[in-house]
Amino acid sequence: MEEKLWGDHCGLLNKGEDNELEIFGYKSQGCRKALCIAGYILSCGALLLLFYWKPEWDVWANCTRCSLEEADIVLLRTTDEFQRYTWKKVTWIDLSTLALPIGSNSDGTLVADKDSVINRAVMKPQLKVRCIQVQKIRYIWDFSVKEFRKVGSLEDSNTCHSIHRKFGAGLTREDQKIRQLVCGPNAIEVEIHPVWKLLFKEILNPFYVFQAFTLTLWLSQGYIEYSVAIIILSITSVGLTVYDLRQQSTKLHSLVEEHNKVQVTVCTKSEGFKEMESRYLVPGDMLLLDGRKLSLPCDAVLIDGSCIVNEGMLTGESIPVTKTPLPLTESPMPWKAHSEGDYRRHVLFCGTEVIQTKLKGRGPARAVVLQTGFNTAKGDLVRSILYPKPVNFRLYRDAFKFIIGLSVVGLFGLIYTVCVFVSHEKPVADVVVMSLLLFTATVPPAIPAALTTGTVYAQRRLKKKKIFCISPQRINICGQINLVCFDKTGTLTEDGLDLWGVIPSQGSCFQEIHKFPSSTPLPWGPLCRAMATCHSLVVLDQKIHGDPLDLKMFEGTHWEIEDSSTAQDGAGVADTCVVRPGPNASSAPVEGIVILHQFPFSSGLQRMSVVSQKIGEEQYDLYMKGAPEMVSSFCRQDTVPADFLKVLKTYTSQGFRVIALAHKVLNLGKDVDMSNLEREEAESGLEFLGLLVMENCLKQETKTVLQELAAARIRSVMVTGDNLQTAVMVARNAGMIHTGSKVILVEANEPEGSAPASITWRLAEDCKANTAVPSEVCAEEKITLEGETSNFHFAMNGKSYQVIIKHFYSLLPKILVNATVFARMSPGQKSSLVEEFQKLNYYVGMCGDGANDCGALKTAHAGISLSEQEASVASPFTSQIPNIQCVPELIREGRAALVASFGVVKYLTLYGLIQFVGTALLFWQLQVFGNYQYLIQDVVITLLVCLTMSLTEAYPKLAPYRPPGQLMSPPLLLSIILNVCFTLTLQTCGFLLVKQQPWYVELASQRHCSPGNQTLSSSSPGKNSTSSSGQSPVLSYEDTTLWPLSSINCIIVAFVFSKGKPFRKPIYTNYVFSVLLALQLAVCLFLFLADIEAVYSSMQLLCTPVIWRVYILLMLLLTFCVSFFTEDVILQNKHLWLLIKAWSGYQSNSPYQKWQRMLQRDPSWPPVNTKDLAAESMDEIYINPSYEHSEED
Repeated sequence: MEEKLWGDHCGLLNKGEDNELEIFGYKSQGCRKALCIAGYILSCGALLLLFYWKPEWDVWANCTRCSLEEADIVLLRTTDEFQRYTWKKVTWIDLSTLALPIGSNSDGTLVADKDSVINRAVMKPQLKVRCIQVQKIRYIWDFSVKEFRKVGSLEDSNTCHSIHRKFGAGLTREDQKIRQLVCGPNAIEVEIHPVWKLLFKEILNPFYVFQAFTLTLWLSQGYIEYSVAIIILSITSVGLTVYDLRQQSTKLHSLVEEHNKVQVTVCTKSEGFKEMESRYLVPGDMLLLDGRKLSLPCDAVLIDGSCIVNEGMLTGESIPVTKTPLPLTESPMPWKAHSEGDYRRHVLFCGTEVIQTKLKGRGPARAVVLQTGFNTAKGDLVRSILYPKPVNFRLYRDAFKFIIGLSVVGLFGLIYTVCVFVSHEKPVADVVVMSLLLFTATVPPAIPAALTTGTVYAQRRLKKKKIFCISPQRINICGQINLVCFDKTGTLTEDGLDLWGVIPSQGSCFQEIHKFPSSTPLPWGPLCRAMATCHSLVVLDQKIHGDPLDLKMFEGTHWEIEDSSTAQDGAGVADTCVVRPGPNASSAPVEGIVILHQFPFSSGLQRMSVVSQKIGEEQYDLYMKGAPEMVSSFCRQDTVPADFLKVLKTYTSQGFRVIALAHKVLNLGKDVDMSNLEREEAESGLEFLGLLVMENCLKQETKTVLQELAAARIRSVMVTGDNLQTAVMVARNAGMIHTGSKVILVEANEPEGSAPASITWRLAEDCKANTAVPSEVCAEEKITLEGETSNFHFAMNGKSYQVIIKHFYSLLPKILVNATVFARMSPGQKSSLVEEFQKLNYYVGMCGDGANDCGALKTAHAGISLSEQEASVASPFTSQIPNIQCVPELIREGRAALVASFGVVKYLTLYGLIQFVGTALLFWQLQVFGNYQYLIQDVVITLLVCLTMSLTEAYPKLAPYRPPGQLMSPPLLLSIILNVCFTLTLQTCGFLLVKQQPWYVELASQRHCSPGNQTLSSSSPGKNSTSSSGQSPVLSYEDTTLWPLSSINCIIVAFVFSKGKPFRKPIYTNYVFSVLLALQLAVCLFLFLADIEAVYSSMQLLCTPVIWRVYILLMLLLTFCVSFFTEDVILQNKHLWLLIKAWSGYQSNSPYQKWQRMLQRDPSWPPVNTKDLAAESMDEIYINPSYEHSEED
């Protein structure tokens, strides 16, 4: 019974998706609510504040557990490692207000689509629907499966035929009304948050609440100047944050608002075509695309006609994409599955721009609305900006632990103060105030803010270098990157391809190569016709647009495309494109060729094809181009040359990009409807025409950057959609694979019949010639990667990767620690690969062009998109300079920001503890530092140090190791502990030694110096008092000794912790910081050494003998020397730590390093020229859910 109740009480929202949430049902209770309200009043709002920080406690206190079906409050918890909670109210949508003719459908359903979740969500006879709104998405309660279901999309279970049949003629008016009410408006509404709300949210941050408490305490003690300074700074900080958030909110609002009010033409069953505002669109509506340029206000599936769209908003690439209609087939498969995973070719995404529509015989292009509002592709991108995934980085977790640790020290101080003041029978008010004063001294409220200063300065420096960032917290993570995945085309190599030559094939034999550029044009023939027609180029405003590869291929024929805009009528253009021979083309016996239909290219299918017809002839021709291995598999084998693979390998191994072309005569009748043409049927039994060889040169900077990364022991991996041999060759040319290194090709095959899945390890032939390489080269190669001593690289394609994921998952880590080339990888596989590297504890950077790499760019710790746009939603970082120089630049800045963050945190910790020790020693005598003494330490020294310490720029050379990634690392903790010991020794010695001086008196009433350099009269010990407000300040030699010791000690640690090389430039290059330190030291020395009555009076200091001041300076000098030596020579000595690690036998726990050590001891690794079979046991078979999901996308 208990289990059933628990099962009803909780469930999953968005199961298997990135934004998966656990959901729990709760019911509000009046008596609990009343008790909580009483608690709010009695605690003066503290309980309410606690519930604001901990929403789960709020729900647990106010509500009782119940089933989700009865719940009026739901508690949501993320399923990631952060497990963040939020709660939402369950609301009701009342459909009875619509006055619907219920029962008009024979089965009593409310909407015509029987499969719609709306029918299963309506509570009858009340006609109400339960719903919740989570992160802008609406979910309704499905009574049949007892769970909340997302609404605002067409069901994925629909087949191609059912989409045409159910929605092909539009919805009824009643259907539209119900869907409008249940799904909500089709609008991506980003609220511009009011300033008061942003302000309220910011000041309720635990950090500011703690600061407010501290300031109240200080003000009560009369520390007005410092408190006012902190208040001004806090107001400035909060103001800037609120201004920044408001600007972001306004910018995002203006970006999406214009698309919420687009005028569209919709077809309804009862009223025919009518114009309406796009916010009233609902899933299932029939949208008419009438030929004008249109920014799509929703996701829609094309069912008639074809379109050319610009998807630059989604991909960052402004290359026109052709969309084809969803076929009208009787297949029982869901429509997405029927499209072989490449359903996107039929979908028009929200936010993309329809440039051109092409007509079919039945009239204008039509599309069925698939998703509305925040369910759309654009809505998803906006949601990812509004609700970013939290960054899991040890620095932030460690900072919190650190603050807890300091609070514990503060707690001991609090107990100590209570004991001292109670033993002296001081008033309770004094005891409470003084104990809290010492407690707050240990935790500088600026620690969380200090962590961000290095990041802010690094972001500013990156901006100057044309690298833009939309996720600043990731800059620190860049300092830990030790593996970078690179896309090939447009990233490592030049974006544009140059046509190098074509190799025609005739009678299953390759003919003589025709090179480009050539004085003679390409001869007329099937290959020339294929090159002139098999592309997706379009003419817009008298300029040819399209894929760079298509463009180069077409230019090689010297043919011309007719500007289709000249053939437009009111409703669009005919779905044809005409190409004609140009003046420089070889003579052709045709006036031109009409391209009638296109099966578009996709990275998943690795091919495209077109159906064409010569003008004046009846014969239809199909031309295909694509990856050579893929195209040859569609050709009749008697037409493929016997040496096809050998010739292909010859060119790919030289780094050329090779495309194959094929042809087939289609036997179609007259006036055939091309939209009903089955791709599988048309693309079969082709004749192989030849190979197109394109040159793709490395970018000038590629080799230098990869060498720099290798020298810094950062692994480089190539992840490309190109051919494996080409990728291996480019990797060799770029220096990813060094001369003399072996390349092992990994080929895995799916199980066939009774034969299990197999994996073959084959040595690449081109490295056999390099076996006689001098041993020095091998040795050099062995030290290029962190922890790696192997001299071989694995290379594989996407198909093999998929098989390994499914059937050889236990082998994957072994392969990944030495894999360098991944070819023919689909976008989903790229994301999966990045995740697998992350599982091995690699900090992964991904650099790509932002088109096919969107998923991987978002998944990586640091995704860098090479784009001309200032900020791309495709990745956290965008470089406007289109080469990979941005990668080491980003790593350098990341390392500098990380080291700066650590330096500031260490400094603030020491500053707090220096003040804590000094104050604790004075409390022993019931004394305290004066207001101006605190002011100098807190504002003149610490505040300025925090603001300027991080200004030091990154060191230009990447060190061959990374900075520590966690505050809890031994060097950092030792640094803090030892410096605290030095401080404790310094101040205790000063405190005790001053008491031994012959001129010492316990309390002094005068501060001027006598001719004998001794203070004159002294007051009686009975006048001991604390310097709380309303009492005269105490003058003591202990205070006069401890203040310069603690103040100058703060300057010493600021200097010592401002480490320069190897991650930052030397301290003297940070002019502002260096000058400030010198000025601060000068001010402190002046205040301490100047025998000026006015100065001593305002600083509440006593005049001491010169020799004592010299002793204090010598103590400080000794402290500086010891601290500097300890920090620079011992704690920052990398070689010393390596020796300690070797002596203690310490080994890294990172999974990838464990695998490297294990494989080094394995004599059978790597396997060469062997074949392994998958185990029969099902336990060995593992399917990676992230990969499966990304492929479905």
